[in-house]
Amino acid sequence: MAVKKQHEIEETVAKTISKYKLLFKREKILVACSGGKDSTTLLYILKKLGYNVEAITLDPSIKNSSRENLDNLKYFCKKNKVKLHIVSFKQEIGHSLDDIKKELNSKGIEMPYCTICGILKRYLLNKKAKELKAEKLATGHNLDDEAESVTMNLLRGNMGLMARLGPITGVIKSRGFIPRVKPLYLCREEDIKAYSKLMKFPVAYERCPYSTSSYREIIRNELIDFEKKYPKTNENIINWFLRILPELKKSFKRNEEMNYCTICSEPSQKAICNACTILEKLENKKI
Repeated sequence: MAVKKQHEIEETVAKTISKYKLLFKREKILVACSGGKDSTTLLYILKKLGYNVEAITLDPSIKNSSRENLDNLKYFCKKNKVKLHIVSFKQEIGHSLDDIKKELNSKGIEMPYCTICGILKRYLLNKKAKELKAEKLATGHNLDDEAESVTMNLLRGNMGLMARLGPITGVIKSRGFIPRVKPLYLCREEDIKAYSKLMKFPVAYERCPYSTSSYREIIRNELIDFEKKYPKTNENIINWFLRILPELKKSFKRNEEMNYCTICSEPSQKAICNACTILEKLENKKI
């Protein structure tokens, strides 16, 4: 399949935003940036399209990759005159991701790196987005990322989690959640990679060193093999998913109820949110 040209990627993003009403020019938009190709491309295109964007990055201090990504992102934001907010795991939580994993292991608690990182990143992004008075939080998830998520939840029978996917995440609106949107939703990863290389963005293309053993990585590799044999596999998955998504959200919206964590007051379906649960397991410490 031919790689899309620069203007085609930008047009796809603009059409996705318009079709799903993801963003409006008057809004303050935070772009969650990792320093990788997807979020950097998203930040660049949204600014080029005239949106009021600022960048936010979470630094989990993962070996050398975090430092390289952070340095690249600082350089990019300075060059493109974008305000960058840096949120450190160590400053906010008191530990790096490596330290948290080691401490949990020492207590006999087995929890994958990706699970810990994902929970704490979602918590910190929402908390900081509210503090910064953002109206939307844009993430760099692309078509292939979403196809992986759909497949993972389908194979695990997690229809409730699947209902929360889509160009706009979640099933119900909550005053405690900043709406999250995915403007790269219909962009293929290979097109984004080509775009970022064409624009000479300062990004590292290696994947996170801890993702290699995750369930998502297994699904990712299987879908890559399927794409080689059967082109447009991921696109077909997303087209099917978008057809059933309205009814899926409607179905789970009836039983969806948002509560708030009794420790940190962040939105949670349980009395204690997942982030506080990790911290309590770590050292009986509240966030």
